[in-house]
Formats: sequence, C-alpha cells, structure tokens
Amino acid sequence: MEEEKPSARELINSETNTGDYDVAEARLTDLCKNGLSLDENNYMQTLKLFKDTKHLLSANISGIGSGMPEEAERFWFAFVLYSVKRLSEQNGDSPPQGFNDNEFNLCQILRVVKLNIVDFFKELPQFVVKAGPILSNMYGADWENRLEAKELQANFVHLSLLSKYYKRIYREFFLPSDANGDALSAVASASGYVSDYHRFGWLLFLALRVHAFSRFKDLVTCTNGLVSILAVLILHVPVRFRNFDIHDSSRFVKKGDRGIDLVASLCNIYDTSEDDLKKTMEKTNSLISDILKKEPRLACECKSENLENINPDGLIYFENLMDESSLSTGLIILEQDYNDATRNKAELDERVFINEEDSILGSGSLSGEAINVIGNKRKFDSMASPVKTVTSPLSPHRSSASSVNGVPSGSKMAATPVSTAMTTAKWLRTVVCPLPSRPSAELERFLRSCDRDVTSDVTRRAQIILEAIFPSSSLGERCGTGNLQSSNLMDNIWAEQRRLEALKFYYRVLEAMCTAEAQVLHATNLTSLLTNERFHRCMLACSAELVLATHKTVTMLFPAVLERTGITAFDLSKVIESFIRHEESLPRELRRHLNSLEERLLESMVWEKGSSMYNSLTVARPALSADINRLGLLADPMPSLDSIAMHINFSSGGLPPVPSLQKHELSPGQNGDIRSPKRPCSDYRSVLVERNTFTSPVKDRLLVLNNLKSKFPPPPLQSAFASPTRPNPGGGGETCAETGINIFFTKINKLAAVRINGMVERLQLSQQIRESVYCLFQQILSQRTSLFFNRHIDQIILCCFYGVAKISQLPLTFKEIIYNYRKQPQCKPQVFRSVFIDCSSARQNGRTEPDHVDIITFYNKIFVPAVKPLLVELGPAGTNMRTNRVSEVNHNNNGQCPGSPQVSPFPTLPDMSPKKVSAVHNVYVSPLRTSKMDALISHSSKSYYACVGESTHAYQSPSKDLTDINNRLNGTRKIRGILNFDEDVGLVSDSMVANSLYIQNGSCASSSGALLKSEQPDS
Repeated sequence: MEEEKPSARELINSETNTGDYDVAEARLTDLCKNGLSLDENNYMQTLKLFKDTKHLLSANISGIGSGMPEEAERFWFAFVLYSVKRLSEQNGDSPPQGFNDNEFNLCQILRVVKLNIVDFFKELPQFVVKAGPILSNMYGADWENRLEAKELQANFVHLSLLSKYYKRIYREFFLPSDANGDALSAVASASGYVSDYHRFGWLLFLALRVHAFSRFKDLVTCTNGLVSILAVLILHVPVRFRNFDIHDSSRFVKKGDRGIDLVASLCNIYDTSEDDLKKTMEKTNSLISDILKKEPRLACECKSENLENINPDGLIYFENLMDESSLSTGLIILEQDYNDATRNKAELDERVFINEEDSILGSGSLSGEAINVIGNKRKFDSMASPVKTVTSPLSPHRSSASSVNGVPSGSKMAATPVSTAMTTAKWLRTVVCPLPSRPSAELERFLRSCDRDVTSDVTRRAQIILEAIFPSSSLGERCGTGNLQSSNLMDNIWAEQRRLEALKFYYRVLEAMCTAEAQVLHATNLTSLLTNERFHRCMLACSAELVLATHKTVTMLFPAVLERTGITAFDLSKVIESFIRHEESLPRELRRHLNSLEERLLESMVWEKGSSMYNSLTVARPALSADINRLGLLADPMPSLDSIAMHINFSSGGLPPVPSLQKHELSPGQNGDIRSPKRPCSDYRSVLVERNTFTSPVKDRLLVLNNLKSKFPPPPLQSAFASPTRPNPGGGGETCAETGINIFFTKINKLAAVRINGMVERLQLSQQIRESVYCLFQQILSQRTSLFFNRHIDQIILCCFYGVAKISQLPLTFKEIIYNYRKQPQCKPQVFRSVFIDCSSARQNGRTEPDHVDIITFYNKIFVPAVKPLLVELGPAGTNMRTNRVSEVNHNNNGQCPGSPQVSPFPTLPDMSPKKVSAVHNVYVSPLRTSKMDALISHSSKSYYACVGESTHAYQSPSKDLTDINNRLNGTRKIRGILNFDEDVGLVSDSMVANSLYIQNGSCASSSGALLKSEQPDS
C-alpha cells in the first residue's frame, strides 16, 4: 500500500513536456473534447474544478474504488463532469452557451469513463465531502441541494425496482414476441430479450413520469402509473400475445353483467386505489392522444377482439395503437419525446432500465443496507420482523396466495419492495384517509381543558407547518401552459393529498398521546404539553415523515422534514418511541422506518453542530459548556411560526395569529433562515438509509434495541419538552435537561451494545473483550463526553476495540477491525475515512491542518491522550484504581451529572429465533410451529427443511436427514431457487442473534495489556 502512493501521485501530478498541464489534465481534455464533445465553456469549467480538486484526488486515491490510480482518476473525472453539468444548469442565470447544442447526461459520462451507476453512487459521497468547500466557492452555498445527488441515487433505486416490477407484471399477462410479432421460445424469453410491446409500455411510462408526475416521482404514484400502462397494454396488445385467459376467475375476480371490470381487477391484484388508478389512466390516455396523435374513442363504441368480455364502461380505446404498422412509428415518437423532454439535463437516461443486461447499471449493493439492485441474490425483504411485538392485529392484511399478483393458489409469491410499498399505502388509504380532517371530539376536550382553549392554535400551526413540508407549486409555475401546467396541477393535487393524510394522522396520534398522558398524570389539563411549540412540530414532522415514507418520495428525503419545521434531530428523537407506542395499527414497514430513523439520530445526527442536545447538555453538564461554546455547537433558536408562514406566503384563511408563542424558543434564526441549523456537508448520507425501508430484517438492528427498551411506560412527555432548566416534575432533584440527557445516554449505550456485540461476533473475540469494550465505551460517554462532539458513535466504538486489544495484548490490527466493520450493516466508509478533529488552535498559530482525518490518525492524536487513564484501568494495574473512579469523576472536567447512568455490565440481548448456531457458517435454527408445517414441506421447499417426524427421504432416520442437510450446505453444488421464509419468522443478523456463541455472565476485567502503539493508516 505504501509503495503505491508515490506512483499514484506521480500519475496525477507529473508534468508533460508542454509544461502547461499535467498528464491527468491531458486525459481529461481528450475525454471532454473527443468523448463528450464539450464546448469551450463547459470544458473550461470542468478543467477548473478538476485543477482545484486535484490535490484531493492525490491524497485519497487509495480510498476510491479498488484503490488503483487509473480507476480513481476515472471516478474523479465522472464526479467533476457531473458536478459541472448539474450545477451549471441550475445557476439561476441562463444556461451557459453550448449546453443547448451538445447536451450530455450522467449515463453518457459513465459510458465514456467506463464506470457503472452503482459504483458511481458508492464513491460519490467521498467527493461531496472532500470537495464541498470548493464547490461552495464556485457555485454558492446551496450547491449540495442543487446537486441533488441523493435524490438522483434514490431515483436510480426506484427505477431499478420499478423496471423489475414492470417486467414481472408484463410477463404475467403477455408472451414475449420478436420484432416481426412472432412469439418467442422460452429459451429466447429467458435470455433477456425485450419485445417491442414491452419497450412501448416502458417508454409510455417514462412519458408519464416526465409530463405528469413532475417533481413528486414517488414509488406509489409510479406504481399506479405502471398499472395504468398495463391496462392500456391489455386493451391494445394483440390477443395472440396474451398470457392469460380473460375468463380466469383467479385473476379477474370482479365481474359484471357486461364482462370483467378491468380497473377493479387490477386494483385487487396490485393493491392500488381505484380512484388513483382511474385518474392516472386519464393522464395516460391524454399523453397517447397528445404525443402519438391517436384519437381517443369510448371503448363501448368500438368493436375489437381485445375488448371481448371486458366491461367497456369508462375505458378509452385507440384504433391501431399497437398494430404492426404503427408500433414502430410509436416507438420512434416516444423515443424522440423523451429526448426532447430530458435534453440538457444531467439526470439518468431512464431508458437503460429496460435492458437489465446493460453493463452501465452495475451490480451489487448501493450501501451497507440489504438492497441489491441487480443480481440473483435475495434482494428484497419485506417479511416480518423477528420481533413479534412489531406485528399489530391492525396491520395491513396480506392478500391470500390465491389472489396475490394474479398467481393462482398453490404458489406463493415473495413480497417485493414495490408490493410492500403498495400494501403500506393501502393501510394509509383505509385507516388514515377516512379520518376527519379536524380534531375529534375527544381531542377537542383535551384542547379546551387547558388553561385556555388552544384549539385554534393547534389547527393553525398544523396548516402552516404542513404547508411548509408539502408546498404547492408557485403561482409562476401554475401560469404555464400545456404539459407544464398539467404536471404542476398534479403536483398541487399530490401535495394537498399528502398534507391531508399527515394532518389526519397527526390528530389521531395526538389524541392517543393525550389520553395516555392524562392517565399518567391523573389529570386532563395538559397545558404544559399542548402549548409547547416544539412538541407539536415534532409530532407534525413525524406524521409527515411517515406519509413520505409510505409513498417513498424521491424529492423530499429525510431530514427535509427537520429543516422545513425548524426542529433538530434531538427534538424528533423524543417523540419516536411514543409515536410507535400510541399508533397500534402502524404497519411493520413504517415501524421499521421510525426505528431506522431513531438509529440514525442516535449514531450521529444528534451529535452534529446545531443540535439542541447541546443546549440541554450545557445545563446537565455545565463543565462541558466551554467546549460546546468554543466549537459553536449550540442550536440557534427555533424559528417562529409567523416567520415560517411569511416564508411560504401562507394565508391563514381568517384564523387569528397565535399570541402565545414561546419567545425564547421562537426567535428567527440568523439572516431570517427558517431552517434548522444546517449540518456540515460532511453529513452526506446514503439515500437507502434515509428513505428506503426496503432493508432486510437481517440488518434491522433497531428492532433489537427496541426489545432492550423498558417495558414500563415512559416518563411524561411534558418533562421531555419542558425548558431544560426547569425542575423535573417527577422529582429526584434533577432538572428536565438532566433527565433528558440521562435517557438519551441510556439509548446510546444500548445502541452501542448491539453494535459492539456484532463486531465481537465477526472478530470472534471473547466475552471478556466484549465486556471491556462496552465498559470503556460507557466510561467515555460518561467521563469524556466531548469525544462524541461532531462525531459518529461508531468512530468511538472502533477506537475502543483497538485500545482494548492493545491493552489486552491481542494481535488485532486496525486493518482487521475496519475490514470486519465494512461487513456491518450500518457501515459507511466515511465513518473511518473522515473523522472530525478541532484545528482551531492550530489555525490561530498559523498552521493549516485538515478538519477531518482518518480513524487511525484520530486514534493516535485525539483518542489515546483523552482515554489513556481509562484504558490503563482495564489492565491489571488498573484493578486497584477502579475504587477511586468516583473521586476522579467528581473532579473531571467532563464529570457526570447527578443521576447519570452508571457503568454497567453488558446487557442481555434478546435471544431471538432463528438462532445462529455456527460461528463460521450462516446456519440458523428455529422451532417450527405446527401451523407452518404444511407450507414448509411443500414440494417447492421440502428439500431445504428438516422437520421433526418428517424425513427428507423415505425410510431415513433423522440423523441421516441432518447429515444430508449438512452435506448440502457444505457442498459446492449450486441449488436453484429462492428460500421464501414465512411472514412471521424472518432471518436475523449476527448482531441480532445474541448469546448464541458466548457465555452470558462476566465482568469488565481485561487481561494484562501492553503499552499503546499506533499503526499506519489503512485505506
């Protein structure tokens, strides 16, 4: 590794004979001029950005891609070209001359530099983090929002899922055919051939996305679009290519006197809303008429073989739409329309998704989460959580095997991310949408029982905040004509629907919370809670986030709701658990989404600059105030409701202004900014973690964390949102800040326990080491709290592992630790590549040092000096020193506040099923319920399971059965097929299956250790 760096720098920095630019710039010039045919203006911007960031490439080559200099350079070229294209076209001025003549998009860039989309998005966060200050100087402070890299990545994931979904539903209804209209053999079909009818449907879907869906390209809306396309295909693709019988009652279950109800049948199969599907079909028919210039006719007036036995009421038919003579022309027109609509945009060319074999799509996972967008592995898992408490009797009911996706009974289709999203949307449609859009009588009783009636305050606030989260198109946009006006109208309808859903959801959960709070306090006067501005904004943000998560939006990814409501991550973390507790019908996927959000908040977002946690910490730990103020970590005052209303030009509709806003919380931020304090650009996160709940329960860590939570009711919410300096109503002499910080620290410790356990299992370390690492982490959180400021808790955990290994004389290197950490489901490379250090003192002395370093540099420079006394205690010499810990804590600058959680042994994690029984192989054992026996021993799955009393072969003993299973697991023969696990028992990860390999009881004691030493940084 060390030998590669000089050659890498030579490759990047060596000069050519001309002396004007180096060889890397020469290669970039050739790529721009000959590969993409850039004009002079585009080329100069690209060259300037490359020159300004070239030193970053040179310093980070080993961490980009495979670490090879030539590949790293190609990645950097792609990052620079994409940034220039994207940011230049959105500068606010007229587009630079030349963009109209030689436009290019991301797919063209990647083809020229020979990279695929998946790899591009894997490595892009590094460029965003490292080059952020330079991009800010060149393109303005809002460059990251305009770059829309996270949104583009989410769009790629959604399109990957939608294209697979479309392929599946198309093949359920149609046979593949060649260009001449002849049916293809099964072999040709399996080879990935795409028929013209299939291609026509996808291009029509893209036209729908471009012209009708506009800003809000959410997964549910797009799925409705695909189902509408399927309806058009059923009505127009020649009957000889159908793969279904129109009389098949298992598919078309809703029949009328005049034939089947096509729309209702498709809605029943694919869990779509009839109203939404009819509206989408209207848009689809309008596009066919406008773009393809086909005359729409009422189906009841047409005579066609395609319409036989289909009720024509409400359907539109186009003569000769897909006849052989007009199909090729239609394809050409749709292709040209897509080119015209997307010209001069840096986005993906969405036509590539029609061909899964296209190398530009790439393969593998886009992040540490369990979503493989391409490949044959088990990609999607929306099955039940291993934790049964997640399931609710009111959770959405899954369709029976006889009606799932039109598949006849006897075959069970595995749920996909798209079908799961549609099921969750069905819950929202059937449970939340019928609710009233104003407070119920019971909720009004609580609102009127306050010291004064706060009903008008609550309703006005809800309208303003939800308008800020789901803004309508501006008046200027609405003045457009044609498709622009139509798409903006649909945007406004979409935003209004989401506002209404979030509003009803908010009132529903607020009522449940008030009822529970009144029972805890034995009083109906909840003035302290119901007049708290921050509490209501958190509730509205949580409701809106769940609505966004249900629809899987691309344009409003978390933490957008925090920025638009003016709250911080710490504020939101206070209501998540209560929200889950008080909405029993919440579907499993939405519970998982909230759990994953809570994990994100705890691991890093709460520790970022501008978090309101620091405002509470200065009260709970006065000794930390100096560090907090020096680093400028305190949150700005929450923007007032009136300032938000003014910013969005909100019309109150006659409602009076709110006179009772808490002044100390509602002062506008600096420069009138209504957003919460902006997090540093280093917080570039994977989209799959932000929005996608397509993650497998194999990697759903927070479900374990939830099981660790107390079974007792939480403390009253009034204290959680009270002023930090106010005494806790629960007594004990603590302030509300001290109580809140102690609860927060307890959650941090529990999350750390889950992650430490996962690393211990991967590294195959002893229970004693696990105890020592956990003990050290707790001590750092309690006594060296400032080490967490502006950092990720995994950075502290990794350093704890290395420190304990050194003091315990274990031959464990940082390289091994990072190698195994990469396999953890929550891993992000930025965690060990970019750790914050405070360089303010160095700058005052005239030295320039980077603000972010690698994990080993942080360990040597910051961690060891701060933690060395705690590490020494873990060694033999530290045994006698532990008795003096209390006195040290009392005199330490970061000392504990009264009532802080004390250092405790490693918690007992739930021993869930299925249970891992091998440290080497992924082998799990689970007790089998008799109710599931028939499903497991069916013909398709029989060979994968060993059931008591049921042999895998006739006249064979159970011991031979197990031997046979072991041989299959250990053999090299590739068994075809996918293991479909039932909904109530999901696989769990190593980190979730606790206590299966190690003894439970132990202490924090560690074996004798050696002196600490450092390593050279690893990539």
